[in-house]
Amino acid sequence: MNEVPALDKRAVKRADVSAQRQGVKGSQFYLGLAFFITVLVLLVFAGIKLSVWLEDEQKAPVQDIVVSGERTFIQEHKIEALIKRTQPGSFFELDVEQTHQTVEAMPWVYRASVRKRWPSGLEIYVVEQQPAAIWNGDMLLNQFGDAFDAQLNDKDLALKMQLPHLFGPGGSEQTALQGYRNMQSLLDVTDLYIVEMFLSERFAWNIQLNNGVKLNLGRTEFIDRLQRFVDLLPLLSQQKKQIDYVDLRYDTGLAVGWKTLDKAV
Repeated sequence: MNEVPALDKRAVKRADVSAQRQGVKGSQFYLGLAFFITVLVLLVFAGIKLSVWLEDEQKAPVQDIVVSGERTFIQEHKIEALIKRTQPGSFFELDVEQTHQTVEAMPWVYRASVRKRWPSGLEIYVVEQQPAAIWNGDMLLNQFGDAFDAQLNDKDLALKMQLPHLFGPGGSEQTALQGYRNMQSLLDVTDLYIVEMFLSERFAWNIQLNNGVKLNLGRTEFIDRLQRFVDLLPLLSQQKKQIDYVDLRYDTGLAVGWKTLDKAV
């Protein structure tokens, strides 16, 4: 009986071990591949579910809208209603820039900033318009002379009575407001203030004071002419007759129109 050499036995043994290792590696490869495919499928499925969840406004709505900044006329609930009407999607879909433009377009908002607050909030900071005058009867001028459309209701009657009424051609808002401020600063030394001011198409100035007196200041040197009126006011006040108007369109002096008895009554 022939015996297998010891060297051949070791070679066979190594071949068997190598084959076993190859089989194990092959099993591990397929198991790893299967695991990878499973994880990939799960990730794709999770991504789809996440996308659906993000798009579903019922699962990720804008729940908390916080409005800050000093406000007198801006009402928080109106801002909330406007945002929910113009941005009906989810928190993640909300367009911050568009929301910012929408809020700043509100009549009483001068400036605004908008930012998201995780996980479902929105923070809005507003700078309110500061009304300085009523312009042409139906608009308002802010402190910078910019006109904005914010109709005053009956509740704002006190504001209507406090603000001066300025009238002028389109585009003259800032000129009119600055002219009013310059003239009112001269009148601050008296008990008089401007209730109405008219700036004509030719930029002639006419004002009416709180005592009913109307002043015609003309187009040029209107500040100097108003100063002349202030200087002569003590003399005019000594008259027993009531002043109807004062025409100051002269190099020196002035013309006074007195109220008749009917007007005085």
